[in-house]
Amino acid sequence: MKQFVTEESFWELFPNAQIGVVVANNMKSTDEVLPEDASAIKKELALANTKADQHLESNTISQNQVVAVWREAYQKFKTKKGARCSIENLLKRVLKGNPVGSITPSVDIYNTISLTYALPVGSEDIDAMDGDICLGITEGGDAFLPLGEDEEAPTLEGELCYRDNTGAICRCWNWRDGERTALTDDSKKAILIIESVDPDRAGDLRDAIDQLADMIERYLGADIYAKQILTKDEPTMTIDE
Repeated sequence: MKQFVTEESFWELFPNAQIGVVVANNMKSTDEVLPEDASAIKKELALANTKADQHLESNTISQNQVVAVWREAYQKFKTKKGARCSIENLLKRVLKGNPVGSITPSVDIYNTISLTYALPVGSEDIDAMDGDICLGITEGGDAFLPLGEDEEAPTLEGELCYRDNTGAICRCWNWRDGERTALTDDSKKAILIIESVDPDRAGDLRDAIDQLADMIERYLGADIYAKQILTKDEPTMTIDE
């Protein structure tokens, strides 16, 4: 059995945070997705790039509320210089007129949700994980190979990260994914995570995980094993048996 555990060290920093989780099993591989479904996903992504504009009231990225809350959050733990929340990177592209393009059906789906709701969304391959996935402050030195890189970049002492028994999975909370557990074209089991640090956006988070689960089920033929929002009072869930 594998669990997702949000540790006390996380809740000490962010007692009002909420973590939305969707666990999907039996996803279609990229080459199994019907052409009409792949086309529909791309249209959803294009629409999401347009919808993202509603979250951007200023041309200065850091002055937009959906980004400012994450800039503030990142000051509460040790980060690699220049690390930013994933949603900032997506919205910056929209702001510059460089829409987020299609990658693979599964990635396109979670980028669609991220842009639509201006919330960070990430995903990992459950079968590639070693034991439980934990979110908390680390002592540093966790093994980590950044996605698309050739050199290891271990975690820092005091950094907030996702990790399993082998090492880090995503560094600086939701900044950078690792190669080891990243979704591939053939991934069958995925944990998809949406994070919120703004209590006023609880409704957006609920809508986001509902739409995410619906799209994964509809377009990738997945079985939704679990859909849950973790809080300080409910910090753990089972993601695989």
